[in-house]
Amino acid sequence: MKGKYLNPKADLTFKKIFGEHPDLVMSLLNALLPLEGGKQIESVEYLTPELVPETPLKKNSIVDVRCHETGGRHFIVEMQMNWNDEFKQRVILNASKAVVKQLDKNEDYRLLQPVYSLNLINDTGFDSALDDFYHDYAIVNVAHSDRIIEGLRFVFVELPKFFTSKQQGLRMPPPIALKKMAVLWLRFLTEIDKDTEEAPTELLENPDTRKALKILEKSAYTEGQLLAYEEFWDAVINERVAIEGGFKKGIQQGIQQGIQQGIQQGIQQGIQQGIQQGIQQEKLENARKMKDLGMACEVIAQVTGLTQEQLEQL
Repeated sequence: MKGKYLNPKADLTFKKIFGEHPDLVMSLLNALLPLEGGKQIESVEYLTPELVPETPLKKNSIVDVRCHETGGRHFIVEMQMNWNDEFKQRVILNASKAVVKQLDKNEDYRLLQPVYSLNLINDTGFDSALDDFYHDYAIVNVAHSDRIIEGLRFVFVELPKFFTSKQQGLRMPPPIALKKMAVLWLRFLTEIDKDTEEAPTELLENPDTRKALKILEKSAYTEGQLLAYEEFWDAVINERVAIEGGFKKGIQQGIQQGIQQGIQQGIQQGIQQGIQQGIQQEKLENARKMKDLGMACEVIAQVTGLTQEQLEQL
């Protein structure tokens, strides 16, 4: 780690920044969430994390921070290191649990507050068909998508796509382009890593990102914390290798199965063709003998099923 800072996406650093400093997590949420009516978050309280059980392969893939306004909206912030489609189901489950846990038995459903799920993805594959890095999902009327049922909102931000867009100078999507703070936070998450010697001026000039950078300074961490930090990245890399290895193994198995099926089909087709050729050859031999015996071609054709043209070629 030759740089001045640690990577903010690690479990240790992400939770230290956004899980211990309400002002910073509020700044992040206000910047990246499509809050109804533009109503900004003014105060938050942290909730005890209650993670959905993970399989051993993906236990290091997710960093989780939860908070809510006093008597108001609930927020789930997740940093997902290695993306997998089943994480979508996990996101839905976590958000749904955040709705259900708001009510005790026999309480009024009208007391339910909206739940926002902000998912920062440090991987590709969420939606490879789209170039967009910002994905906003709501419960909408299929025929009239402007009609929304409030209560659940899911936002997915693909950090690698943002980094590429920023590097290429591409136009930002509307929710981001209109918010300077959104761009600053995404730059903070994508440009700062263990090799960063000097942070960008724009991040140092903003009070929120400057404070977050201060928290990231390597000198502020103990030797034990730095060891845990390195172990986190080792685990993430191992998971990614395992996932990619499983994917490649699945492809190879699919290819082998395809080859085997192709061989079997080829054998069956060869047998059928051989049988048909044998039958045809036998007809021609019988027709030749009949012709040598002086039988009429019309009779031979009726007996063998051969055409007049085939008989003339004998």
